[in-house]
Amino acid sequence: MDNKFLKSVLAGIVATIAMTILMMIAAKLGMPKMDPPQLLATTMGVSVVIGWIMHFMIGIIFALIYAYIISGMLTKISSILLKGVIFGIIAAVIAKVSMTLMSKMFDSMPEPSGDMLLSLLGLVMGHILFGIVAVWIIDRK
Repeated sequence: MDNKFLKSVLAGIVATIAMTILMMIAAKLGMPKMDPPQLLATTMGVSVVIGWIMHFMIGIIFALIYAYIISGMLTKISSILLKGVIFGIIAAVIAKVSMTLMSKMFDSMPEPSGDMLLSLLGLVMGHILFGIVAVWIIDRK
């Protein structure tokens, strides 16, 4: 697939699926439960179906940001894995800042529960996986 836009949309969808599966597995292994679709739905006062759509749209937007902005900043790095890790860390920082801002803007946003350090670790791990999968799909030849 040569179309960068379509590749990015596919990357956003597949990477979001991978990250979501990791979050589900991590919760079964004792990590704090992370449920972005439910969090979005509760915060915005919409159904969880809309929360899922928003979750995937955010993943697509992140993949487009990588393809059209961040990839140009990482041209000196040849490793797709390293690019993915860097992009994942950037995405995790953006996600954490966004969640913090949302908590200030919306009284309906649920309070975080569980160990905060483990929650932060889970957030970073999930976004690194997201970054690796997205970059692999976008940058592979």
